[in-house]
Amino acid sequence: MSKIVSIHSFRGGTGKSNISANVAAQIAKDGNRVGVVDTDINSPGIHVLFGMDEDEMTRSLNDYLWDKCTIEEAAYPVGARIGKGEVFPMNGEIYLVPSSIRAGDITRVLREGYDVGLLNDGFEALIDKLKLDYLIIDTHPGLNEETLLSVAISDVLIIILRPDQQDFQGTAVTVDVARKLEVPNLLLVINKALTSYDFAALKKQVETTYNSQVAAILPLSEDVARLQSSDIFSLRYPEHPFSQSIRNIVALIEAV
Repeated sequence: MSKIVSIHSFRGGTGKSNISANVAAQIAKDGNRVGVVDTDINSPGIHVLFGMDEDEMTRSLNDYLWDKCTIEEAAYPVGARIGKGEVFPMNGEIYLVPSSIRAGDITRVLREGYDVGLLNDGFEALIDKLKLDYLIIDTHPGLNEETLLSVAISDVLIIILRPDQQDFQGTAVTVDVARKLEVPNLLLVINKALTSYDFAALKKQVETTYNSQVAAILPLSEDVARLQSSDIFSLRYPEHPFSQSIRNIVALIEAV
């Protein structure tokens, strides 16, 4: 049975899309068929990590929401594009449904909105048509109607936060909403933690504050920043501490 995993943060700039792409790649590497949907329609970007540019995206999530195509027609197989030679098992693949990066399309969404109910129909169709084992939803930061839908239908919700007081407060709101929506599995991931921090103490503090499991603490890394979103870091550098932490997250997801 397919699993839906939403990856969310209350604020922007947490590294949510980078973590989403790395998690998706590692799950696919384990031999699974993985779909990734960029529902951050106002400020899309995960397509860059999968090696796609504007000219290649002839169909997008926007086109599906505007009834110009089916959602599977907006899904691109991207496994061969990433990892610089890393080969997935024969039965593993990643399909990306990007949001449009065109200014006119983003402006239209901001001006007209869209029928959020179509997202749920699209997620179900994507799982069915592409025979997905996992669907990863890269959400829009904050809380809005789209986010609430994604959270409500999730088998696993991963909330990304930085060790920052603003993130701590926003995460408290998101955790409260997730509990009210009865999300069955909630994981926290702390990103961009200074290596000088006591990670064990930080983990204990966050778990106590939110009464939720911390799946991983990802270090603030110049190595990750140096790649400039040009590839999937955990495939390129599998032995790096960042990559090992991604594997810890994936192990928890796959154990659900």
